[in-house]
Amino acid sequence: MCGIAGFITPGLTNAMTLMRYVSGMTNAIRHRGPDDEGAWVDEPAGLALGHRRLSIQDLSPAGHQPMASHCGRWVISYNGETYSSAELRPLLEARGIVFRGHSDTEVMVEAIAAWGLEAAVKQFIGMFAFALWDRQEHTLYLVRDRLGIKPLYWGQAGPTFLFGSELKALQAHPDFHPKLNHQALAGYLKHAYVPTPLSIYEGVYKLPPGTILCRTPDGQITQKTFWTLEEVIAKGLSSLEHGPDPSPDNALADLEELLNDAVSRRMVSDVPLGTFLSGGVDSSLITAIAQRQSARPIQTFTIGFGEKEYNEAPYAKTIANHLGTQHTELLITPAEALDVIPHLPQLYDEPFADSSQIPTFLVSRLARQSVTVALSGDGGDELFGGYSRYVWGDTLWKVIRHTPFCNSLATLLTFMPPSGWDKLSALIPASKRPPKIGHKIHKVARSMTARTPEALYDSLISYWAKPSEALAHHYTPKRARFFPQLPDFISKMQAFDTLTYLPDDILTKVDRASMGVGLEARVPLLDHRVVEWAWSQPQSFKIHGKTSKWLLRQLLEKHVPKALIDRPKTGFALPVDLWLRGPLRDWAEDLLSPATLKDTFDPKPIRHLWTNHLKGRADHKEPLWAILMFEAWRRYSL
Repeated sequence: MCGIAGFITPGLTNAMTLMRYVSGMTNAIRHRGPDDEGAWVDEPAGLALGHRRLSIQDLSPAGHQPMASHCGRWVISYNGETYSSAELRPLLEARGIVFRGHSDTEVMVEAIAAWGLEAAVKQFIGMFAFALWDRQEHTLYLVRDRLGIKPLYWGQAGPTFLFGSELKALQAHPDFHPKLNHQALAGYLKHAYVPTPLSIYEGVYKLPPGTILCRTPDGQITQKTFWTLEEVIAKGLSSLEHGPDPSPDNALADLEELLNDAVSRRMVSDVPLGTFLSGGVDSSLITAIAQRQSARPIQTFTIGFGEKEYNEAPYAKTIANHLGTQHTELLITPAEALDVIPHLPQLYDEPFADSSQIPTFLVSRLARQSVTVALSGDGGDELFGGYSRYVWGDTLWKVIRHTPFCNSLATLLTFMPPSGWDKLSALIPASKRPPKIGHKIHKVARSMTARTPEALYDSLISYWAKPSEALAHHYTPKRARFFPQLPDFISKMQAFDTLTYLPDDILTKVDRASMGVGLEARVPLLDHRVVEWAWSQPQSFKIHGKTSKWLLRQLLEKHVPKALIDRPKTGFALPVDLWLRGPLRDWAEDLLSPATLKDTFDPKPIRHLWTNHLKGRADHKEPLWAILMFEAWRRYSL
C-alpha cells in the first residue's frame, strides 16, 4: 500500500525542478508510505512520477517505485495490492521475462508490457490506483480498480496536469490554487461526502472506479471503463432468467469457495497481518475464515465505548474467544474520541461527515501498533442486503404506492415534535421500545411524500434533504439514477449504494483512516469475483424473510454459533447528538456562529436546527455534523 503523485507541465524540462516539485507532492502524503520514496522524470515531456512506499511484499529494493518494465517502454507508480500476481508471473516468465524481485508491482508492469494495458488490468484481482507512462508514445494513463477501493484524484491547474492519491498531494504543487466547488458542496450537504466524479475543488476530479484515463501528448483527455456494475447486473439477471434455478446449498458452497480464495489471497504478506473484528456478521466471517487458514492465532482488534448502547466490544471479544484469535480490545473514553476531531480535516482533505470516521481511525491506530495489514469486512451490506433501510425502505415504498393520503399522514406524524413522540413512547415496555423513536417517526414522515423510488431513496440517505435551504446560493445536487432493469426496490438501492455510498463514503473512510497511520486495509468481500457472483444470485438468498445477509449468516454459522451473532446491527455509531449538547458544544457554537456561516451558508435555517437540537426538541446531529465538518475543513484548507 502506497501513495502516488505526479504531473505533466509541457515546456518544463528542467530535471531538478521536476524532481523538486514531485518530491513536494509525495512528501505531503508521506503517511501513506513511510518506508521508501521515489521519483522518476521524463524531461522532454515535462513529466514527473512520484511514489511513497509502505512495504508489504518484497521488502527489498527490488520493489522500489516508480518502476520501469523490462523493455523500458513503461513506467508505473502504483498504490494497492494485486492478488493474482502468483498465477500471472509464470505466464510472463514463459515469455522470457526475468524478474528482478517478487513484488506484485513488477508483475503488473510486465503484464502491461506483454499484453497491453486493458487486457492486463482485466487479469488483476485486487485493489489498485496507478499512473502509467508510455515513454514511446508520451502518453499518461491513470487507472482505478473496479470498486474504487483505492483513491485517485486528477485535475488541471493552469498549464499543469496533476494527479495523486490524496488532494494534499495536488495542493503541494505550486501551480495549484484551490477554489471551492459549490456544486460539490451541495452534493456534500446531501450525502455527507463529495460524490464522484467531483472533488471539493473546481477543476479537480475523482477518477471513477473501473476507469482508465488517457492523456495524450497534445493534452487531450479521454476516459474508458474496463468494468462496470451495469454490465455485471445485466449478466447476473440474464443468468437468473435463463439458467437453472439456483439452489441454496449450491450457492452456499460456491460462496464458501469464493471467500476462502479471496481471504487466502489477501493473507499473503511479508509483514504482520490481522483483522478488524467488530462482532458483526461481516468482520466475524472474514476473521473466522482467516483463522481457519492460519497455522497460529491471528491478531484481531476492536474498540469499545463506555456508553452501553454504542459498545459492541463485548460481542467481538466473545467471538474472538470462540475462534481462538489473539485479541486486542481498547475501551475509548469520550475525551480520546474527541481528540481525533481536530485532525479530521487534515486526514480527509475534503469535507467528510460520516462520524464513524472517528472509531475507524481509532481502531486503525490500535491495529497499527501490532500489524501492518488488516483485513476488513466492508462490502457485505451492499452485496448481501445488510442495511436496515433496505427492508423498511422497501416496506415504506409499498405503503406509499398504495396509500393515497400519505401527505396528510406525514403532516399528522410531524405535528408532534420528536421529543413528544419520545415521551409518548414511555408507554411501550423498555425491552420493546425503539431508541429515539421520535427522530425515526419524523424521518419516515418526510419520506412518505416521495412519489418515485428514486425520490424515496434520496430521502432515506440524505443528511440535508434540500441542500439549497442551507446554502447562500442555489445549487441542486444530482438525484439518484436507478437501474430500470432491476426488478425490485431493494436491488435498486443495493446497486446505487455500490456505485456511490460504498466508494465515496465507506471505502474513503477506511482508506484515509488506515493510511493515516500507515496501515494497509484489505477487503476480501470486495473481490470483484465475489461481487459478480453476488449479483447472479436471487434476492431471497440475501434477504430471506426478515433476515438480512442470509447467505453470509449461513456460512458464518459453520464457524460461530448463531447465538453469538443473532442481534440487531449497530455499526460504528457514536453519541454525537449527546456530545454536541455537552463536551463539543463550545467548539460547535464557534463553527456555527452567524459570522462564520455567512460566507457560505444561510445562517438562519442552520441556527434553527442548532437551537432545537440544544433544547432536545429533535436530534439534528446529521445535518449539523455535515455543516461542522465543512467549516472545520474550510478553516484548515482555504
